[in-house]
Amino acid sequence: MDRDPGWSVRVKLTLSYAVFLTAAGAVLLTAVALFLLHHVPLHEFVMASPGATPEPGPSRRDLMVLFLPTAVAALAVLLAIGLAGGWILAGRMLAPLTRITDATRIAAAGQLNHRIQLPGRSDEFRELADAFDAMLAQLAANVARERRFAANASHELRTPLAITKTLLDVARNDPARAQSELDERLRAVNARAIGLTEALLLLSRADQRSFRPEPVELSLIAEEAAETLLPLSEERGVTVEVDAEQSVAAGSQALLLQLTTNLVHNAIVHNLPEGGTVWVSTSAGPGGALLTVENTGAELGPEPVATFVEPFRRGADRVRSDHAGVGLGLAIVHSIAQAHGGRLTLTPRRAGGLSVTVRLPPPPPDRVDRDRQQRHHRRQDDRVHRDPAVAARMPGVEERVRVPVH
Repeated sequence: MDRDPGWSVRVKLTLSYAVFLTAAGAVLLTAVALFLLHHVPLHEFVMASPGATPEPGPSRRDLMVLFLPTAVAALAVLLAIGLAGGWILAGRMLAPLTRITDATRIAAAGQLNHRIQLPGRSDEFRELADAFDAMLAQLAANVARERRFAANASHELRTPLAITKTLLDVARNDPARAQSELDERLRAVNARAIGLTEALLLLSRADQRSFRPEPVELSLIAEEAAETLLPLSEERGVTVEVDAEQSVAAGSQALLLQLTTNLVHNAIVHNLPEGGTVWVSTSAGPGGALLTVENTGAELGPEPVATFVEPFRRGADRVRSDHAGVGLGLAIVHSIAQAHGGRLTLTPRRAGGLSVTVRLPPPPPDRVDRDRQQRHHRRQDDRVHRDPAVAARMPGVEERVRVPVH
């Protein structure tokens, strides 16, 4: 939820401490002044004692003139102490709340294995942290149970579906058996069930985040996805335009290729009946790599667009499409983006269609430099193998090529 910026709780507590301390000091100084000046005459007087020289004594006004600057200086010191001490005390008191807030944001990003684990004796903040940790543990257990169920169910379904597909293929290739419309329907249903099973397996693997991040060039991924889906785009009369700038992201190349392929596939399938266009672009920014896929199509509202990432979410006009899929395309994209620490944004276009943006974090600079060096060495090695004259001019490379790798 977007809120207007305001003062933090630490600032409010600091001001409260300072105001309270200054007010208490003002009350104390006022009481002291009233008590001490109560017995002093209002006007000047003469103090005289037997055998002593009479001397003029200070009046109440004179004492007030002397007392007020000192009182104001004391109040200023109290205000400074209140601000400094209040800021330190408020920071120490709110430190557990900051850890709880950070843990909440981490959990909102999908990392349910993080725990707060506040040390110290029991108090209100630690009770809240313990309750939050228990809730995260329960959520993590439920999510893990659902993922295991989806993965196990998908694995169990692969074997009977494969057997059914084999039987249908044998029946289709049997010359002594007449083909019927029912056979084609059974094959279509079987192919759809196999696609659903594979999609569920991919979704569960993406949620598990069982991959080692490595530098991935998104521009090459975008071009490969567009080239793979070129027959489909030509079949449906959709033009795919790729504007691939160099942009490197940290993640799994296979998963990011699946993410891009799903986005381009959806953009081709859910497009205009004739003369549709798909725009695929990649760029690099300070926040990481950016992949954008836009397509023409029917006008969409923000409410249905917000539900497109839900599993098995399909409109009525998508069910009868030959390439409609199983309703897990954007759900897989969302899971892959979350597994990479990225963010998926869906925005309806004013002219119709959808604009999908995936922002992915960049790899560490040392990983990028090392990956570029490895690619450079591989190119040199290829040149050495192709041309022996190159090896004669590059002895270092020749040695590296001749060393066997086990």
